[in-house]
Amino acid sequence: MLRFKILASVIPLLAAAVFARSEIGSVSHPCIALGDTSVELTSLFWTAGVHVAFTDDPARATVRVQITEDADAADFAVVDDGLGSELESCQANPSTRLISIAAQPVDGGQVIYLSTEGPADYRVYVRSKTFSQREAAALIVGARGGHHHLQSASL
Repeated sequence: MLRFKILASVIPLLAAAVFARSEIGSVSHPCIALGDTSVELTSLFWTAGVHVAFTDDPARATVRVQITEDADAADFAVVDDGLGSELESCQANPSTRLISIAAQPVDGGQVIYLSTEGPADYRVYVRSKTFSQREAAALIVGARGGHHHLQSASL
């Protein structure tokens, strides 16, 4: 009977470990390749080197990202047909930069104001089954580490 109780208590722990491992090892997070480096969103806050947050108040933003309907006017465009789009370009490697989207601004992290109107530090065009507009904005801001040339042009 004691063996059965031990077995019954171990099975849920094993199931939890398998589930956690599949989440950690998953490559289904949005990712972009920039030269020899890849930039990937992660849901694991403590493993990310860069944290971004979003705000609805443009005065609190450190970076403004405009969603555009014109791919030619965008600084960053994401267009895909869903799963299977160049997964090999975002294989985890030592130079992968992990980005997390925080619920609140993190000290030193960028705060993104996302809108359909300018002025903007970045312009993004997104037509994707795998990337949301917020994810695309987080990736480009995290990859660039902040402000873009458009900000200095608007002075």
